[in-house]
Amino acid sequence: MAMRAALRCLYVNFSPRLPQLSSAAQVSATRPLCWSGSPRTLSTTSSLYTALKFTEKHEWVLVESGIGTVGISNYAQEALGDVVYCGLPEVGQKLEQMDEFGALESVKAATELYSPLTGEVTAINTELAENPGLVNKSCYADGWLIKMTIEKPEELDKLMDQPAYDKFIKSLDE
Repeated sequence: MAMRAALRCLYVNFSPRLPQLSSAAQVSATRPLCWSGSPRTLSTTSSLYTALKFTEKHEWVLVESGIGTVGISNYAQEALGDVVYCGLPEVGQKLEQMDEFGALESVKAATELYSPLTGEVTAINTELAENPGLVNKSCYADGWLIKMTIEKPEELDKLMDQPAYDKFIKSLDE
């Protein structure tokens, strides 16, 4: 928690893309913003999560420089329970959107993995062979599954953004 606050202070004080503050919210330039006593707001959606796109099968993809990083959502990993095995494809395997590319097994269930986009697998998360629990501990970071090229960028438009995915999950729980 303290580390997060410290990093937030660094980001706020040194980010070149700071928004203009209203005169009421401006802070003395001699004091760091995080110690200023100015009102703070809390956002539940980080910039990482706003860039994620989701499938109805609960996979996510984050595309950077034409490469998509794929994993499963927090909802999926919670439903699955403690992951004990990750079956992932070979590098070089070509996938069509919604092709099955692997499986996850947990102590209480197993599930297939589906490609959110068309492309070729360029990397697999080899850490998962030794530590499949990373999928549970850090599903949006260290627990990623594969990286792939993106052959049809227009397929991204058919995937859900975070607010749409949240609404989709809510509809499943009703």
